[in-house]
Amino acid sequence: MEERTYKRPESVLVVVFTREGEVLLLRRREPPGFWQSVTGSLGWNETPAQAARRELEEETGLEPGGGLRDCERVNRFPIHPAWNARYAPGVTENVEHVFALPLIGRFRVRLDPREHAEYQWLHGPGALELASSHTDRVAIARTIGPGVGR
Repeated sequence: MEERTYKRPESVLVVVFTREGEVLLLRRREPPGFWQSVTGSLGWNETPAQAARRELEEETGLEPGGGLRDCERVNRFPIHPAWNARYAPGVTENVEHVFALPLIGRFRVRLDPREHAEYQWLHGPGALELASSHTDRVAIARTIGPGVGR
């Protein structure tokens, strides 16, 4: 079997939210101050849905059961220069698959301390303000809709 030394330039973004319109955001350790939904790269032999389930469990301790929804949206964005060495030479763009996980209410998040420093549950406007990436803000807005949690 061929050993893959570079990351696959494909990832998932999972918006976790409650029916009251609260959105879960995680603060990354690196880069400092970077807030995001559940995200992560696909393994070389993984489907987007498999990666979304794995990332949810790794980053929050949550097993999504049957509630995970594929939003059937794909984002493309340039890979930040700080991360270029993780990808094969010439790879400059990442493909991001968007998922959503609706919950009845909040749950106690179990963070991976190597990756994230803290988490917050925020109503829509607060989540939109705190999320660091454009694709995350768009995913949150489309998932919870206008006026939810205001």
